[in-house]
Amino acid sequence: MGTIDNGQGKTLAEKIWDRHRIVDIDGEQLLYLDNLLVHEGSSHAFEALNALGKHVYRPDQIIACSDHYLPTAGRERGVEGIADPAIRNMILRLGENVRRHGIRYFGPEDPNQGILHVVAPEQGITQPGLLIGGADSHTTTHGAFGCLAFGIGASDARHVLATQTLWLRRPKTMRVRLVGEAAPYVSAKDINLALIALLGAGGALGHIIEYAGPAGRRTTRHKRAGGAGGRAGIVAPDEPTYAYRRGRPFAPAAEEWRQAVAYWRTLPSDDNAVFDREVTLDLHEVSPTVTWGTSPEHALGIGGHLPDPAAIEDDDQRQEVAAALDYMGLTAGAPLTSIKIDRVFIGSCTNGRIEDLRAAAGIAFRGRVKVPSWVVPGSTSVKRQAEREGLDKIFINAGFEWRDAGCSLCTAINGDVLAEGERCASTSNRNFRGRQGVNGRTHLVSPVMAAAAALTGYLTDVRSFEETTL
Repeated sequence: MGTIDNGQGKTLAEKIWDRHRIVDIDGEQLLYLDNLLVHEGSSHAFEALNALGKHVYRPDQIIACSDHYLPTAGRERGVEGIADPAIRNMILRLGENVRRHGIRYFGPEDPNQGILHVVAPEQGITQPGLLIGGADSHTTTHGAFGCLAFGIGASDARHVLATQTLWLRRPKTMRVRLVGEAAPYVSAKDINLALIALLGAGGALGHIIEYAGPAGRRTTRHKRAGGAGGRAGIVAPDEPTYAYRRGRPFAPAAEEWRQAVAYWRTLPSDDNAVFDREVTLDLHEVSPTVTWGTSPEHALGIGGHLPDPAAIEDDDQRQEVAAALDYMGLTAGAPLTSIKIDRVFIGSCTNGRIEDLRAAAGIAFRGRVKVPSWVVPGSTSVKRQAEREGLDKIFINAGFEWRDAGCSLCTAINGDVLAEGERCASTSNRNFRGRQGVNGRTHLVSPVMAAAAALTGYLTDVRSFEETTL
């Protein structure tokens, strides 16, 4: 990464990184974290801390959410009503740890409960210029708001709990220029999948990706930095970013707000900043996109056909494609729109926000679902907003199941799982083998593509539906 010592400007990521750097030893740097986000799966970090007899160093800078393991149905029975004792104990254990250490907890009973990557921005906890660590790889989502956010493991989380610091090696930087205008029905999810297909699943390995140029909704895009192997994703904060923050519970107010905005305006990359790598994606070339295989890079425009291994010269690539087709139960050369699905899932921290639900409802009201289809809001706040707008009734009238907030079928560790061999059109984040259930088959799509698939029972080009306004 460049430095300012030789007159060279800094990138957005470099500015945030340098502001949080404490010391550099043998290539590793100790960084001060502004916030750590934890969930039920963080129990190992707490147990290790408790075993050492240590306390959380800055409990006011730790945020906990119940999301990964919390079921999205039967919530009225409370935690004690959760049938699976393993899941119930995970949630109870998080509650015990946050009480013991005095941590702010958006638990099952909290009116703002939801997925930690949705709740933190909603509450104004996520702010431009912050350095954030989170207990899963989707933490990169927060880069959509101009902060630097990394997913970390249990050992690192324990270190942060005890010291509020984290050792990291400084990543390289990559700028992705998004040029042109996206066509109707081409969302940030489609752009992400197209970018991963362009870069490859490891194409951004070891880099912080800074996105530049126009481009739909940001949140999804930055989560997908991990899909290309990126260490984090980030976009420069702007006036809409500031407006979104203003007045939220954890956002600065009065004079502190004015000082914060003044600082945020210094964050965008300098004109003479140098990136280690530059990539350009023309949005005119992106169409509604779907994954066909077992990696996010296995993505094609919905008008395409499945790849034929026999036509691939490279041995490793040919074997990879053949294995993916075999796992997915698909025939080489078949059109994507010929693929029949068994289930639809709309939700996750990627596509469970109010904008996603509005977009999906704009398709859902046109018919009735042909397969079991779930809508899972990203937070209880999103659910309330959707119900005020009548979106829940649109989904219910079309035959969708309207559930409570949580990670649901994205993580599939909360009782929400695909049956053996089920095929799902999903707005979630991963399509790895078994991600949504044993031998489950996942096709990643945007919210409108998921809604279209629900109404037809097949992977469907959403553009075949007439455009409408709710």
